[in-house]
Amino acid sequence: MNKSTSISIQSTLEYPPVVRLIEVTKRFGATTALDGVSLSIRRGEILGLIGRSGAGKSTLIRCLNGLERPDGGVVEIEGRAISALSERELQPMRRRIGLVFQHFNLLSAKTAAENIALPLKIEGQPRAARQARATELLELIGLADKADAYPAQLSGGQKQRVGIARALAARPALLLSDEATSALDPETTDAILDLLRDINRQLGLTILLVTHEMSVLRALADRVAVLDGGRIVETGPTWRIFASPRAATTRSLLRAFQPALPTELAGRLADGVGKRTVLKVILVGEQARAPLLADLALATGLRAVLLHGGVDRVLGEAVGALFLEVDARDPETFSASLEFLRGRAHAVEAMGHVVDDG
Repeated sequence: MNKSTSISIQSTLEYPPVVRLIEVTKRFGATTALDGVSLSIRRGEILGLIGRSGAGKSTLIRCLNGLERPDGGVVEIEGRAISALSERELQPMRRRIGLVFQHFNLLSAKTAAENIALPLKIEGQPRAARQARATELLELIGLADKADAYPAQLSGGQKQRVGIARALAARPALLLSDEATSALDPETTDAILDLLRDINRQLGLTILLVTHEMSVLRALADRVAVLDGGRIVETGPTWRIFASPRAATTRSLLRAFQPALPTELAGRLADGVGKRTVLKVILVGEQARAPLLADLALATGLRAVLLHGGVDRVLGEAVGALFLEVDARDPETFSASLEFLRGRAHAVEAMGHVVDDG
């Protein structure tokens, strides 16, 4: 490995993006698969790409590796526009992109080492170099003792590790992970995510993570891009996307991960203004570690009741959601409490006022 130290996101800002899409469009007949997509992926970054079925994720991947040519716009890999390249010129560019598939795509008649070395054999590298690289990668993925095993002798997680090693064989600049954990059980998924994270840190490898598993996104991605109807509708750091998604598509995709009032409490809310108002308060980072309710009482004299909520972690960043019931009878005190909370929280939303039974 010629780069064994991890590359922080901050230190990569001086480098050009590994991937840059500029107003990329792609149509299939009357169907527009990509509609003016602009997106960059920085060196050493893990970008998660999500979207509903038919949003354009597969087309975007095929445009990135040159299997589809866009009808308009520019696709750049390491600063070089690939859209106008001939098929022969595309071959070395494709070797700069490693692919990890959902169903492994290993050749059943070849051993783990032979599967890993296959891209190098196609490239024309000598046998000794191929074997040395396969041995190196088997060690990296923790399967040094499985070099001579055939795919049928490997578990699903082991097959995916071999698939990852094969994708790394040619030392790519970009790793495309296309639903790489969808066929795996949760425990094996966690192990594969740990491996991808280690590879990213050790090699400074750029990863595009295409997934419909929001838990995978939350565990691994530095940043998220949301594709809907062929357009990027939202991008942002993963913690921000999970804490307060802005686009309707994002909110829908992340619904299961969004904090919500229990049904019994939500059923007692009504619109308008009442004696007691329920607020949803989103806290991030240091905000989630501060004694918010005590500080609110000291600053405004208003004591809030915690109805529901808690603090989670997204890539090590604390993200909290609290549902507070506050006394709204005194407009001045209530207004002061809102101003205080908005100054101390990432977002504050009035959910409604409490309707007492009977």
